[in-house]
Amino acid sequence: MPRSNRPRRPEHVPLRSAAVTRRESGSDGDWVVRSVTGSSAAKDYRCPGCEQLIRPGTGHVVAWPADEVGTVADRRHWHTACWAARGRRRPGGRRR
Repeated sequence: MPRSNRPRRPEHVPLRSAAVTRRESGSDGDWVVRSVTGSSAAKDYRCPGCEQLIRPGTGHVVAWPADEVGTVADRRHWHTACWAARGRRRPGGRRR
């Protein structure tokens, strides 16, 4: 089998690597939060705050529980405004 000269990419990049993250505390617990610029957002995500799509090219926030080691399945992509308002609203944008 021929050898590839291209460097191999790791299958999983740890959540705390590469980008700058911050830790936030709220009534819903402690979170590790990373801001994603519009130029870095390359695919659709569903915001758990409003249940609307976050389109490619839209800046947003990625958050995961701070006490978790963290896998891709633990990450949630939120609109920045939905993340900031999560303590004042119910999941899915349903009003009380």
